[in-house]
Amino acid sequence: MNAFRRMAAALACAASLAIPAGVSAAWPEKPIKVIVTFPAGGMTDVLARTVGQKLQERLGQPVIIDNRGGTGGSIGAAAAAKTANDGYNLVFANVGAMTLNTVLYKNLGYDPLKDFDPVATVAAVPNFLLVHPDSPYKTLDDLVKAARAKPGHITYSSTGIGASPWLGSELLKKMARVDITEVTFKGAGAALTAVLGKQTDWVLDAASAIQMVKGGRARALGVTSSQRVPAMADVPTIAEQGYPGFDVVAWYGFWAPAGTPPEVVKRLNAEINAILKLPDVAEKLGGVGAQLMGGSVEDFRTFHRAEFDKWVTFVKEQGIKPQ
Repeated sequence: MNAFRRMAAALACAASLAIPAGVSAAWPEKPIKVIVTFPAGGMTDVLARTVGQKLQERLGQPVIIDNRGGTGGSIGAAAAAKTANDGYNLVFANVGAMTLNTVLYKNLGYDPLKDFDPVATVAAVPNFLLVHPDSPYKTLDDLVKAARAKPGHITYSSTGIGASPWLGSELLKKMARVDITEVTFKGAGAALTAVLGKQTDWVLDAASAIQMVKGGRARALGVTSSQRVPAMADVPTIAEQGYPGFDVVAWYGFWAPAGTPPEVVKRLNAEINAILKLPDVAEKLGGVGAQLMGGSVEDFRTFHRAEFDKWVTFVKEQGIKPQ
């Protein structure tokens, strides 16, 4: 064997040692499956499909979206935790599935911090506090004063414990020191419909809020993020209306099953960050109120841990028992 062949063989051997078992240097060589933890049509699905389509174009392999909704995202997350960590399985989930559900449900079937490796954050989506356009409440202060005058008389639409609208509503009740009655519905659409039909007084909504307000079908009294949303810049934050520090958003990201090769995770992180910088992606997601995030894998890991501690503590302070 001449020197050239010996060198080539040595390099090939070194390369093979650097590649984790079961992962080819040519990754990806087959479709990538993404379990989305909520049904098709909602904000989670819109974000996942928008990024997934671009990821498919950049990687040259199909990115298959598998919607598995139920139990606040827990069903899909539990299924994703059991998939192979070979670089071809991901889960797209939100703050509820990856933080709150650990204290809201018994026998969850997964540990958000131990069973997954963070890949990339995608977006934070605030909710708008909506009332009927004919509502007597013109401002958030009007609503709070009415609630104080008649404890328990004012009602809000909810999609259930753990969702970001519930978090925002309960935090507002706590900070404003008011008694407001929760009325639970099976989904965001039904919750919003109840306000439009004057069955409840208000709702926190994200996916269709901008369209509803601009179409004159609802009035927005505030937004739950710490900063105003460019697409609805005339709507003040709840924080600036007398509740400093109020900041409740639903954030979303990609995770992989724990033990997924770091090389794959880093490649995915780089691709997703590049996608979030594309003008058409920013325009589309900004149009529904999404605030694009991104950042390194370690940034995501640190953020996830901080959010986990924050919201788990909040739920425990509310005295809510696991279901």
